[in-house]
Amino acid sequence: MKIISVDNHSNLPKYKQIVLSIEVAIFENRLKKNDKLPSVNKVSLEFSISRDTVLLAYDELKKRGIIYAILGKGYYVKSVEFSFEQRIFLLFDELNIFKEDIYNSFLEKMDNKAQIDIFFHHFNIEMFKKLINESNGNYSKYIIMPTNLIGAAALIKMLPKQDVYILDQTNSELKDYPSVHQNFIKDIYEALLKGKSLIDKYQKLILIFPGFREPLGMKIGFEKFCLDYSFQNEIVTDFNTKEIQKGEVYLIPDDRDLVKVVEKGKEQKLKLGIDFGIISYNETPLKKVVENGITTISTDFNEMGALLAEMILENKKVQLENKSNLIVRNSL
Repeated sequence: MKIISVDNHSNLPKYKQIVLSIEVAIFENRLKKNDKLPSVNKVSLEFSISRDTVLLAYDELKKRGIIYAILGKGYYVKSVEFSFEQRIFLLFDELNIFKEDIYNSFLEKMDNKAQIDIFFHHFNIEMFKKLINESNGNYSKYIIMPTNLIGAAALIKMLPKQDVYILDQTNSELKDYPSVHQNFIKDIYEALLKGKSLIDKYQKLILIFPGFREPLGMKIGFEKFCLDYSFQNEIVTDFNTKEIQKGEVYLIPDDRDLVKVVEKGKEQKLKLGIDFGIISYNETPLKKVVENGITTISTDFNEMGALLAEMILENKKVQLENKSNLIVRNSL
């Protein structure tokens, strides 16, 4: 069980990294009262740092009453009753109603047991890089929403691995990191399968997939379902110039496109749920009432935030797929 970690690329001084490592280990019950700490020589050799650096860290912990020394034997944990507040770095892609649900649920479950700083990268890899670099070494936990940014995984790997959690989207490059994520391939496929008896009334499935913010797994799951069940299908990047044909069902990840399709249907005097269908992505309260109800495929964002907080509080290191469901309403 590793107690101390030192990152040569961190902006945080090495002695402070040692202090933080021991505080976190006590907070997470990996170190208990009277447990012996690694020796000064061992820490010095393992991380190729001077004995003075290690002694500086241990002296600071002694002054605060957290550890004590026995001459000729070493250093031991004196007290586990000290004020330690975890500092959590939370990096989202953007602020929307879904992310707000995750954030509020996470805060509620954390119950003021940590200082939480939230940032947004807005799908900009340079902003992502800047925020990662500036935060490195300044937090006890890092929660990252990498979306589908090219190069994000390499930047995430600059952070202390044992302190990183992945949220919402993961990938093969990040498979070793604990996460609470959606399985977009499976979620799309299983939702369409659940609604197949209703979709069978239509002749064509159309996915509106700009491909910038949307996870690639959505497209893969859509294509797999259409291939397995021989559905006529089409993938379009936008809806701006399209006319709706009777018998079409639209799968719409972005709510801006949802508005466009609903408005176009009204303009063409087509009846939603009969002449054409809509399946939206991500549940919101408005979708319960718009056009007498919009069918959605959605994960439980409140559950996602709660599961993430539980992992942090209990120091769990697992990969969890957050559940998703098809909510059938009038639009299908």
